[in-house]
Amino acid sequence: MILPTKGVPPHRALLSLGADILRLLTEAKTVSRLWDDFRKARPSATDVTFDWFVLSLDLLFLIGAVSLEHGRVRRSEVEEPMLRGTS
Repeated sequence: MILPTKGVPPHRALLSLGADILRLLTEAKTVSRLWDDFRKARPSATDVTFDWFVLSLDLLFLIGAVSLEHGRVRRSEVEEPMLRGTS
């Protein structure tokens, strides 16, 4: 389900959907607008239901990739890793 398996093809795995969702999050968006943008970007993915889309958003939230602020989904800020051994 999260990763592709024999029963879940790569284009339906939650991580694959999550990557597509992150590409669409260039700005904060409501869930319904993000769903509309997702369907426009992936018209061939008619087997992806809104429930499956929300599961992918849930996964992104759980791993800290997105946050919800004032009813809008946005990409989480990622801190740059500290460089080691640089002076």
